Amino acid sequence: MKDTNIFKTFRMTRYIFKFFVLSLFVYGQLAAQSSVNTKTNFIIIFADDLGYGDLGIYGHPTIQTPNLDQMALEGQKWTNFYVGSSVCTPSRAALLTGRLPIRSGMTSRPERVLFPDSKNGLPASEITLAEQLKNADYATACIGKWHLGHKKQYLPTNNGFDYYFGIPYSNDMNFEGTFTSKEEQRAVLAGSKNSEIENFNVPLMRNEEIIERPANQHTITKRYSEEAISFIKKNKDNPFFIYLAHNLPHIPLFASEEFLGTSSRGLYGDVVEEIDNGIGEIIKTLKEEGLDENTIVVFTSDNGPWLVFDENGGSAGLLKGGKGMTWEGGMREPCVFWGPSNIKPGVIQSIGTTMDLFNTFSSIAGIPIPQDRVMDGVDLSKTLFNRFPSEREDVFYYRGTELYAVRHGDYKAHFITEGEYGQFGEREMHNPPLLYNLSHDPSEKYNIASQNMEIINIIKNVVKEHQSNLIIGDDQLKDREGR
Repeated sequence: MKDTNIFKTFRMTRYIFKFFVLSLFVYGQLAAQSSVNTKTNFIIIFADDLGYGDLGIYGHPTIQTPNLDQMALEGQKWTNFYVGSSVCTPSRAALLTGRLPIRSGMTSRPERVLFPDSKNGLPASEITLAEQLKNADYATACIGKWHLGHKKQYLPTNNGFDYYFGIPYSNDMNFEGTFTSKEEQRAVLAGSKNSEIENFNVPLMRNEEIIERPANQHTITKRYSEEAISFIKKNKDNPFFIYLAHNLPHIPLFASEEFLGTSSRGLYGDVVEEIDNGIGEIIKTLKEEGLDENTIVVFTSDNGPWLVFDENGGSAGLLKGGKGMTWEGGMREPCVFWGPSNIKPGVIQSIGTTMDLFNTFSSIAGIPIPQDRVMDGVDLSKTLFNRFPSEREDVFYYRGTELYAVRHGDYKAHFITEGEYGQFGEREMHNPPLLYNLSHDPSEKYNIASQNMEIINIIKNVVKEHQSNLIIGDDQLKDREGR
């Protein structure tokens, strides 16, 4: 009996010793990880003029986008995702501020975007997503197209970004030459004629310095992806936010030698497939650096395809219209969320917008939403993590400072319609407004207003409530040098 007790005591001592050693090991591991980034990193990849139907996962039959397709299968593919405007500058302002661009003055009727001779840019009073994330000590980088003001005070480095590498506006600007006809202008801009980089004297900047002019746009997509990868590696031990805004497939189209002539879709397909390849390299880097489990990557585009350029523009798929319009093809975009340990995979039919990224990332990072201004975003984190329905019910389709259409739930009312670049007709007021059930009729073919006046009245009340707290910001786009 005495020997048995001794044996029990010995065994208990051994267990205690093992537990002590294991505890020391676990404590050591936790201590070692305490200096490593455990917060969620964010990467937004923003294409330019890419249409709803331009990705393989969204139904394009000849453009191959295997990396984005795989991200959608592993993450979430959103089918009702919108931008804040159907043209470049206001769309980017909406994404980065979480606010409709009419509130910041970053939308205008006479000048729909900023130009190289524009005097102004994003007001300093606006809080960008980068500035918001700096409150939680995020390292921030803007890579690619900015288009929110090219003067020093408006550049990314004065709007919350630690680092900037890119072209400060659209890649078709600073054109040096003359056009003898509209047909020649279209041919040059579309890249089908005289598509040398020297025709477009756009600057490539690093932070606040021009390092190359004209920018070599044949290699710009590859260099943007490489810059993003470099920033990831340099900041892998810190939480980081990367806003990677490609200048392409906005015309003029440029592809590197590696991708030129490789797509069945022609030059436009070459460009999209090179963007997809760069995204694949970014995902590969996240995995190699052990960052894929705590990084969320979002891919979408700033507005719909530029239809006037025919096959050198993109496709909105089954949606009507394109860039510049308030039909669905102008503002509904492909959107993929990817994050292996965070995002619950699936196809999401709930409504979301780029403005919601501000609220969503703030929520995930634990940063309070600003209370001193009207914010237009909602928090999508419950949809991302649990596939709960989005809280968003409404989408406002502005053209300049005028509200052309409103979506409420499944229904969309057009109060004004207007084409762009000769597409889909002239400006027309509608009373009663046109009404479409977008769940049944995403192509906006069948006007059901006469049978659904009660729904129109509901949408009119939504407009009334929206306009009750609307303060229109001073127009930042109209003033240009020499005018």
